[in-house]
Amino acid sequence: MNFSKTASEMKKLARDPVLLLCIALVTIFLVLFVVYPMLQILKASFLNREAQFSIEAYIRILSGQQLFTPLKNSLLLAFIVSSLSTVIAYVFAYTFAYVNVPLKKLFNSIAILPIISPPFVIALSAILLFGKQGFVSKHLLGMTNANIYGLNGLVLVQTLTFFPIAFLVLAGLLRSISPALEEASLNMGAGKLKTFLNVTLPLTVPGIANAFLLVFVQSLADFGNPMTIGGNYTTVAREVYMQAVGSYDMQAGSALAMLLLSITFIVYALQKFWVGKKSYVTVTGKPVNGRRMIDSGWFKYATFAVCFILSIVVIAFYILVPIGSFIKLWGINNSFTLDHYIYVFSLGQKPLKDTTELALIATPLAGLLGMIIAFLIVRKQFFGKKALEAISMISIAIPGTVLGIAYVLSFNTAPLALTGTAIIILAAFIIRAIPVGIRSGIASLQQIDPSIEEAATNLGASQTKTFFSVVLPLIKPAFFSGLVYSFVKSMTAMSAVIFLISAKHNLLTASILAQVEIGKIGAASAYCTILIVIMSVALLLLNFLVKIFGGSKEYTSLS
Repeated sequence: MNFSKTASEMKKLARDPVLLLCIALVTIFLVLFVVYPMLQILKASFLNREAQFSIEAYIRILSGQQLFTPLKNSLLLAFIVSSLSTVIAYVFAYTFAYVNVPLKKLFNSIAILPIISPPFVIALSAILLFGKQGFVSKHLLGMTNANIYGLNGLVLVQTLTFFPIAFLVLAGLLRSISPALEEASLNMGAGKLKTFLNVTLPLTVPGIANAFLLVFVQSLADFGNPMTIGGNYTTVAREVYMQAVGSYDMQAGSALAMLLLSITFIVYALQKFWVGKKSYVTVTGKPVNGRRMIDSGWFKYATFAVCFILSIVVIAFYILVPIGSFIKLWGINNSFTLDHYIYVFSLGQKPLKDTTELALIATPLAGLLGMIIAFLIVRKQFFGKKALEAISMISIAIPGTVLGIAYVLSFNTAPLALTGTAIIILAAFIIRAIPVGIRSGIASLQQIDPSIEEAATNLGASQTKTFFSVVLPLIKPAFFSGLVYSFVKSMTAMSAVIFLISAKHNLLTASILAQVEIGKIGAASAYCTILIVIMSVALLLLNFLVKIFGGSKEYTSLS
C-alpha cells in the first residue's frame, strides 16, 4: 500500500464529511448485517439448550449419526448436478459459439430463463409431469405409483435450474478463444475431433472447473427444491430449517449451517483464487479471421437436436405451471377452473402486496449501495478498504438458510429486535443482491479514466457531487444491471427469508411453499403464475429504462 497516497486520500476525505459519513454508514451496515450474524451463528453452534459450551452438535453430525446423512446427501447431489449441468452447458455453449444452427437466439433465451424464474416452477412442473397423477407418468406411460420425490427428482429439477449458470461462464469463454490456434491445428493435418481434444478442450478446462464449482455451490445452498420435491432425501439446507424451526434445536441447526458455510467458502475460494487465476485468454490483439462455423455434417444436426430437445423440455416445464393453475384437480379432474385464482386472491393478496413493495424498496437501495461500495473500492484509499471489500463480497458465498438462521439469532432480542419487521427482510434482500452490483460497478469503473473525476474535483465539486454527477452517469449500464438482478433476487428470495417472515410481512415464495406442503398444487401453480407475470412486467419496464437511460443493452440475462 502507498501510505503517502493513503494519507493524502484520508485528508481529502476529512475535507468531505459527507463522503466520510458514507464510508462509516456502509461499514456499519456490513458489520451489522454480515459480520455480526456470522459470529452469532458460530457462537450458537457451540451452545447447548442450557447455554453451556458444547461440541455435541458437531459430534452428532460428523460421527456418522442421523445428522451426517444430510451432509452426505448434499455432497452427492451437488456432485451429480454439477457434472450433468456442466456437460449440458458445454454442449449449449459450444453450439452457440462454433456451430451454425438455426434458433440460436431461442437456445440462448431458454438457457437464461431458469435464472430469472421463481424457485418452484420447475419443481412444480416435475410433479405435474411425473408425479402419481403426472401427465407423462400416469397418462402416457400408465404408471400408477410413480414417485418423482427424492434424489432422482432433485437431480432433474436442479440440473434444469442451474445449468444456465454454467452456460453463462462457458459461452463467454468459448466465444473468446482465438480461432488462430484451431486453424493452425487444422492446417497441420489434425482433424476436427483431434483439434477439439488437443486445443479447444484444454483451453476451456479452467472455465469448466469454474462452471462446475459455481453450480456445486448453488446446489449445496438450494432450499426451495429440496423442500418441494426432496421427499425423504434430506439435504443440509433443508435440515438446517427443520432443526431450527421444526425441532427447535438451534445448536444442531447452527452447527449444520456452519458446516454448510465452511464447504461453500472452500468451494468459492477454489473458484475465486485457484481456478480464477488460471489463464485461458487467447486473444492477442493481432488480427485474425473470424471462426469458421460448422455448417454441415452429422455433428451440426446432432448438436442442434440436443439443444432443441432440451429447449422443448424446458419450455414444457414452464408452460405446465400456468396450465396447471387452471386445472381443477390435476390428473383426476382436468376441467377448466378459476377456483385456484379465486382462492389465491381471497387468501393471498397480502403476500403479493408485501413481496412487490419490499422488492421495489430493496432494488434501488441495493443498486445504489453496490455502486457506492464499488466506487470506494476502486477510487478511494482509506484504512480498512480491503476488509470492506472482502465483507461486501463474502455474502455471495453465504447460503440463504445460513443467513436466515443467523439473522434470527442476531436480531431476536433488544436492542436489535428486528425479527418480524420489514427492515430485516430488506436487509436480507440487499445483502444477497449487492455482490453482483459491486462486481459490475468495479468492472465499469476500471475502464474509466480517473482524470474525469479529478477534473470535477479541481473545479470545486465535492466527492459526493462528483459521484452522483459524474461517476454514476458513466456507469449507468452496470447500475441498471444491478437493479435488475436485485429485483429478481428479491422477488424470488426463499431460503433466507423463510426464517424472517411473519404475520405482518409475508412473501409470495413462502406462500407457494405453504401451498405445496398441504398438497394444493393448483394454488401453488397460481401463485407461481402471478409471480412470473409480475416479474415479466417489471423486467420489461426495467429494460425499457435501461434503453432510455443506460444505453441499448438489455440485462435480463444477468450476464
